[in-house]
Amino acid sequence: MAYIAPIHRPSSIRHAIKLNFLAPDEDCLVVAKTNRLEFYTQSSDGLALRHSRVIYGKVTMLQKLRPALASTDHLFVGTDRFMYFTLSWNAKEKALVTEKTFESVADNAARESQTGERCHVDPSGRFMTLEVYEGIITVIPLVQRGKKRKQESDIAHLGEPVPTRISEMFVRSSAFLRPRSPQDDKPKLALLYEDNHSNVRLKVRELAFAGGDAVELDEGEQYQGKLEVGASHLIPIVDPTYGLIIIGETTIGYYDDSTGELQTEPLEEATIFVAWERIDSQRFVLADDYGRLYLFMLVLNDQNKVRSWKLDVIGQTSRASVLVYLDAGYVFVGSHQGDSQVIRIAEKDMEVVQTFANIAPILDFTIMDMGNRSSEGQSNEFSSGQARIVTGSGAYQDGSLRSVRSGVGLEDLGVLGEMANISNLFSLKSDPLSDFVDTLLVTFVNESRVFSFDTQGEVEEVDEFCGLSLSETTLVASNLSQGQLLQVTSSRVQITDLDGGMVVSEWSPPNGQTITAASANGSYVLVSLGGVAIVLLSLDSGLKVLKEKAFGTGNQVACIALPPSSDPICFLGFWQRSELSVCSLGTLESITTVEISQDSVPRSLLLTQIFPDQPPTLFVAMADGNVVTFSVHPSTRKLSEKKSIILGTREANFRALPRGKGLFNVFATCEHPSLIYSSEGRLTYSAITAENATTVCSFDSEAYPGAVAIATADDLRIALVDTERTTHVQTLMVNETVRRIAYSPALKAFGLGTVKRILKNGEEILMSHFKLVDEILFKELDTYTLNEDELIESVMHCELEEGSGGLAERFVIGTAYLDNQNATAQRGRLLILEVTEDRMLKVVTELSLKGGCRCLSMCQGNIVAALIKTVVIYSFKHSTSSSPVLTKQAAFRCSTAPIDMTVHGDLIIIGDLMKSVVVVQYIPGQGGLPDSIKEVARHFQTSWSTAVAEIDDDLYLQSDAEGNLAVLQRNPNGVTEDDKRRLNSTAEMKLGEMVNRIKRIDVQAASDAVVVPRAFMATVEGSLYLFALIAPTAQNLLITLQSNLAELVQSPGNVPFNKYRAFYNTVRESEEPYRFVDADLVERFLDIPEDTQMKAVEGLGVDVEEVRLMVEGLRRLR
Repeated sequence: MAYIAPIHRPSSIRHAIKLNFLAPDEDCLVVAKTNRLEFYTQSSDGLALRHSRVIYGKVTMLQKLRPALASTDHLFVGTDRFMYFTLSWNAKEKALVTEKTFESVADNAARESQTGERCHVDPSGRFMTLEVYEGIITVIPLVQRGKKRKQESDIAHLGEPVPTRISEMFVRSSAFLRPRSPQDDKPKLALLYEDNHSNVRLKVRELAFAGGDAVELDEGEQYQGKLEVGASHLIPIVDPTYGLIIIGETTIGYYDDSTGELQTEPLEEATIFVAWERIDSQRFVLADDYGRLYLFMLVLNDQNKVRSWKLDVIGQTSRASVLVYLDAGYVFVGSHQGDSQVIRIAEKDMEVVQTFANIAPILDFTIMDMGNRSSEGQSNEFSSGQARIVTGSGAYQDGSLRSVRSGVGLEDLGVLGEMANISNLFSLKSDPLSDFVDTLLVTFVNESRVFSFDTQGEVEEVDEFCGLSLSETTLVASNLSQGQLLQVTSSRVQITDLDGGMVVSEWSPPNGQTITAASANGSYVLVSLGGVAIVLLSLDSGLKVLKEKAFGTGNQVACIALPPSSDPICFLGFWQRSELSVCSLGTLESITTVEISQDSVPRSLLLTQIFPDQPPTLFVAMADGNVVTFSVHPSTRKLSEKKSIILGTREANFRALPRGKGLFNVFATCEHPSLIYSSEGRLTYSAITAENATTVCSFDSEAYPGAVAIATADDLRIALVDTERTTHVQTLMVNETVRRIAYSPALKAFGLGTVKRILKNGEEILMSHFKLVDEILFKELDTYTLNEDELIESVMHCELEEGSGGLAERFVIGTAYLDNQNATAQRGRLLILEVTEDRMLKVVTELSLKGGCRCLSMCQGNIVAALIKTVVIYSFKHSTSSSPVLTKQAAFRCSTAPIDMTVHGDLIIIGDLMKSVVVVQYIPGQGGLPDSIKEVARHFQTSWSTAVAEIDDDLYLQSDAEGNLAVLQRNPNGVTEDDKRRLNSTAEMKLGEMVNRIKRIDVQAASDAVVVPRAFMATVEGSLYLFALIAPTAQNLLITLQSNLAELVQSPGNVPFNKYRAFYNTVRESEEPYRFVDADLVERFLDIPEDTQMKAVEGLGVDVEEVRLMVEGLRRLR
């Protein structure tokens, strides 16, 4: 039983469109990221995300439609499983509405288009065409035949799709010509295609009804002239010139459909254009394969005929997959292999104004900083601080190294200096009329220090500040009304004047008692005297004792808190019986008392407003690391909705951080700092990237708006904290394809195998390097350049003999030569590199190979190399201390070609190009016999493997090129030999993305864990997934819950969940996922109404609350 959860969603953008979707008069950019639609609108800060929704299928096309009676555009969506539907926006409900669906337009007998799927709407608004298969254009009527368009009340209401066969098989591009006059009754579809003789042709067909519901594409006009072999795009031209622009690699031409003439002009430099977008009737933006952006403009004569054209390079961007013109010179550049961007076009220039991080395609990755929260730790959560995944992302000039981390981000703005043993921080205003704080009070065990900031962020330490006592520790400090300051120290409570620094009022405990805890709001101060007594002071007209209460040594107070408002209550936590009391300020007597725990005691309290339109939340930090929360009823003062979570092994300290609109987040400092915030109506605990934080406070200053001050064990810094957990991506641009990546913790460095593409005299040249990069600074330390026409194929780090009996860290590199090499020459190399003391690369030895080395691993001290057709084991021995030798020990010939490989003990698990997975055993030779490799098990099905990993003993996870996942099990104790040799599928599903790499992880899970994480997976679309095995006790529960939710939760387009996730390839198709649980669907349980939740748990044998707690726990895994 398998469980899969996304930890970084797809970021690749291949499709985008602009339309009036959310409002009639507002442009909306719709972006498709694999199986997710995102809706953006323009704001003063750039594009702002307004809505996003998961689609059950990989989006392959987007188009806009406008029904005659609709005030907004509808969105037409097509998916990779040939499901098509239209969506509209319900502004009142703020939700997508499915208007029309087609079950499927799949044709099992036809071949899918090799040049991508296309969708067009003809300019008259009567037809929409889909190009999904070669030789077939599917036409969808948008109006009923026989009705004039002006009288048609249901324009853009989609009819049933009509497949129409054409003779043009390999269509490179297509476009509807713009009609020259209203009398042009038949829409004209231009097709740029390649004929059987590899000649590029242009044909214009006419589209019309042919009786009944039939639609035909008339033969139309065939351009008889010669077109450039590299012609790739057709651009239809509107009034006043009409016709087509034909974009090629060496020429750009204008085709006049009225005369049938083609006018071409050569490019100054040959290139490969990949995308275009219209600015107006004469200007267009073009993008090429090398990331260059061009402005293309038609030059007209006096008769508005095309005389010539101009093409200017305006800048460099990511390699574009799609271009969308927004408005006023702004263009959205959607990219698959680099960051997507919004650029602003200036005269022969451009600037990038907004960037959207994209880590696709992930070619390889490695894992850093693995581990769970503590040795006694109870949690196997995968949030920030648990795993940092470093990916090799992008391609060629967009290639980069990305550090991906899930959690609440922290951006350092500056370090005030090295300071140890800071116990608390308080932000103050020196000007009571200011909207910003400008002073930071830093308190230590036996003193306090003050730092003053100016409007530019310059800081200086001051010796005195408004009469504050700086010779002792400060427990509370805050601004009061009327230009006054409150300070509570261990020996006194005082109010000072901001203007002159005079002490306005002061109170000290009687009999030399010590103040051990304090809490204050705008009206009161509550202090604890050694835990045996509490005193309530009023702040109105000076300090006045309102009430005192003694508790004695048998019932001491452990912690105290006042509400942030002037509400006449307080909260007391007690050492004995772990009690928590809500007391009246008028009497200091208990209104409500609850016992929190039998195993620990409360040590810190905080009441704050977390949720909008709900009662405030009380946070209780227990001494054992538990955090308990209650909802406090505003009138009855009752404590309800008790929940708890373990954050660490010692008590947490709380500080409320404002998030706007009267709401707060809570920063909890412990050995694993966390940010607690509301998300979708629930409390969310997210680890934060401030691992060493000891205390924090809000510091919303003019120079650092929205910032916080953070004290660590060693220093004090100003930083910005995100309000919620997100995936944080740090980028190191390499500007080369990072094809392989290996991480050596011992060397504190990464080894990167890269491929660089350069243009020289119009010719592409590929160069390959191995780079050594520092793990912290991501700084390049050294580079080893491979030979000409030699590409890096595989990289690993391992420990090998150093010649003196010990082991040393080494990087092993496998390479391959390009196909234009002489067939008798070497086809690849195996290189062993060491890192010297000054962190430079040095070749230890190398071996010429007869085939490229696709992947590498270690087996019992030997190097395992997967070559083009065979898997070979090499021993690494030192004949002398300075001359190591690689010697072939054994080989195994694969069915086709090894694509991926993993090793466990003496077993080598091989992912085969076409024949799924095979398991072989390495047998060292004995008694003078040579070493050998023996096949022990095989998966007897056709599957185009892309990655494989061992996830448990005799259990393997395999991915294929069609986006499927399969869990395969070996049974070495089978009854028959056939049972032992067969790998059986125990779980399978359609992921919808091609997985490039799977890496096993080993995490010590709690005994009652519902799922146990086993692997990370990285995909071509930029996704990272967590793969886990479900505990046997929870298997039926999760499978049944998923099945129930699949029937209750609808997706846009009403695509069935089971069909979406069912295993599907060219050989076979399943009806539903087999023993696989999708986290995205299961977690929807938390978002559905309570009555729907009741239906979802029917037959599970547990109630809604138990399922909710379980799903919340699963959600915290990522």
